[in-house]
Amino acid sequence: MRPPMKPLDAALAELLAHAAPLAGGDTVTTWNADGRVLQTAAVSPLQVPPQDNSAMDGYAVCCADVPQAGTVLPVLQRIAAGSAGEPLAPGSAARIFTGAPVPPGADAVLMQEDCEALEGAVRINAVPHPGQWIRRAGEDITLGSEVLAAGTRLTPAELGLAASIGLATLQVARRPRVALFSTGDELVMPGEVAPQDMRPGAIYNSNRFFLRAMLQRLGCEVSDFGIVPDQRDATIAALREAAEGHDLILTSGGVSVGEEDHIKPAVETLGRLDLWQIAMKPGKPFAYGRIANAHFMGLPGNPVSSFLTFAVLVRPFLLRLQGVADVAPKTIAARADFPCAKADKRREFLRVRHNEAGGLDLFANQSSGVLTSAVWGDGVVDNPAGETIAVGDTVRFISFAELLS
Repeated sequence: MRPPMKPLDAALAELLAHAAPLAGGDTVTTWNADGRVLQTAAVSPLQVPPQDNSAMDGYAVCCADVPQAGTVLPVLQRIAAGSAGEPLAPGSAARIFTGAPVPPGADAVLMQEDCEALEGAVRINAVPHPGQWIRRAGEDITLGSEVLAAGTRLTPAELGLAASIGLATLQVARRPRVALFSTGDELVMPGEVAPQDMRPGAIYNSNRFFLRAMLQRLGCEVSDFGIVPDQRDATIAALREAAEGHDLILTSGGVSVGEEDHIKPAVETLGRLDLWQIAMKPGKPFAYGRIANAHFMGLPGNPVSSFLTFAVLVRPFLLRLQGVADVAPKTIAARADFPCAKADKRREFLRVRHNEAGGLDLFANQSSGVLTSAVWGDGVVDNPAGETIAVGDTVRFISFAELLS
């Protein structure tokens, strides 16, 4: 009797329980740290801004010296960004520029549009209030504060923040080393055979291309083992070689239980394997196991199934290996502008895209072999098992930008 399908959340929880963060790490320059995962928290050795500074080009004044609009004050100094001004003399103004330190004695900045420059003086046409157009010292970052937590994936914003506190290098997690190969005698690489010369039953290997790209986007070092023929001995040999020096072996195809599906017995020969039927659509067949020190994951061969099982199961696993705590993709509420009248017993990931009215349209063909749906769409609707969708319903949307980053 076939075992029941494993709920997706249970499968993911089981996977993540095996995903102990990788030992070791790297020290890299902040300049080259984009996409890496921070291993040690970044703590600020200074405050930002380092001192009160002007948020505008204009004039620094003491509010008590400007009781009314039209007041004229002598301008006794000019303070540019990067220079230090003198204390503000009573009854005077200082010409000041954005980012320049506010001189002692000044408690407001008037933007130049509210002032009229005179010979050696300025006419102030608005009454200032204390603190106006002043960026206070430490209002962005305080001394000793943790600005980036361990486990943060570094994007351009995080790199800029690290640079703003003077961090020239960062301690990051080691990149996962992943061995990638496809199985199937039907597979042909683009460029090897012209389309008109393809033998009957042959198909181009699309999975190898998008899986490699997705792995690289997650910061992995990828070893491409190519296409392994549908032979037991060849599969065992490829797996044995891939287990050496890699953290994960990732395959697509051959994870069912047919006579030509050799992954299951090959992995069991070398290690252990859990073959799951996951209650998700598309993407039911999935395998997890271990060969020596390497994790093993086997994805289904249909391209959309392979694409989505990677996004939903492999992506969070690889992030957790690098020490990321929050690996769940962000979902947003969106309006369905389509019906889905037939409920499925599996949790469905429906390919959709936004329309000009602010809702979501459904790709007409939701087959697991139609990769054009992933190019046409902006993301997927995560629809629970057993639920239908009516036009106007609020659904859970996950963008491809979220799943592919």
